[in-house]
Amino acid sequence: MIGMVLLLLPVLLGAPVRAEPSVGPSSGLPVPRFVSLKADRVNVRAGPTKDHPVVWIFTRPGLPVEVTAEFDNWRRIRDWEGAEGWVYHSLLSGRRTAIVTARPTAKDALVPLHESASERAAVAARLQPGVLAAVKACTGSWCRLTGPGFDGWVAQDRLWGVYPNEKLD
Repeated sequence: MIGMVLLLLPVLLGAPVRAEPSVGPSSGLPVPRFVSLKADRVNVRAGPTKDHPVVWIFTRPGLPVEVTAEFDNWRRIRDWEGAEGWVYHSLLSGRRTAIVTARPTAKDALVPLHESASERAAVAARLQPGVLAAVKACTGSWCRLTGPGFDGWVAQDRLWGVYPNEKLD
């Protein structure tokens, strides 16, 4: 009883409680986390078994998805549009990818790809929203992306597939 009171004391006093990162019961990896689709055909189901109906099918390998839950060998995922469903774990890869996103108020929808991780660096290319790229590194504010015919740095807040302030080596 005393232990319970001590655990609840910060909440009762209005102090913020910092939750420990959740770990998936099956994989031991953080949940949520970003992964990518491994296969060129991924069935997304209404629940975590093959008995559940397929609600849609992904047909583009490499798309980033966010794992939001685990159940045995199944992962609940969310795509960049917010749709959720369950996929079998072997259809996912730990390879990090991202989709370039548009800002709703931007005059120029093209996203600058810089030669280095700085707003002042030369612009090597401009990417359209929806471009899919491999994520090679992130500093917490910039990510190095590679794809067919491009390699450079994009402001991290212009990507879906990495968390704000996330650092990757």
